[in-house]
Amino acid sequence: MDLFGDLRRMNKRQLYYQVLNFAMIVSSALMIWKGLIVVTGSESPIVVVLSGSMEPAFHRGDLLFLTNFHDDPIRAENGNIKFLTKGDNNEVDDRGLYKEGQNWLEKKDVVGRARGFLPYVGMVTIIMNDYPKFKYALLAVMGAYVLLKRES
Repeated sequence: MDLFGDLRRMNKRQLYYQVLNFAMIVSSALMIWKGLIVVTGSESPIVVVLSGSMEPAFHRGDLLFLTNFHDDPIRAENGNIKFLTKGDNNEVDDRGLYKEGQNWLEKKDVVGRARGFLPYVGMVTIIMNDYPKFKYALLAVMGAYVLLKRES
């Protein structure tokens, strides 16, 4: 398969069509993401668990669906509005992950509450972060496919 030969043979109209098609896919994905932000109230409505700190409830690679509604109360054991987090599978609290000098979290620091999950679906994200060359190769293949795909 001669990638550059195919690109040279493709006329400008086809190339513009393919680039426009790719731009529409990307913009549709962004609109869906922004819609999820509005519907869920969370700035990150879908996240991937990157470590084993939340086991046994959630495992590395699980895809979590979050909501963060303002009227959804955070229940702390002693009723205070400040709280401290700790992963179920961790020996120590999460203060080392907080901003420098921050010892407690407040409602404004919460990204969301898990409402559902898909097990291990996020492993693709972890693999792409752990192996950047794989990520770039995958992006190159997907980009080439979109540019070279011909409508029948």
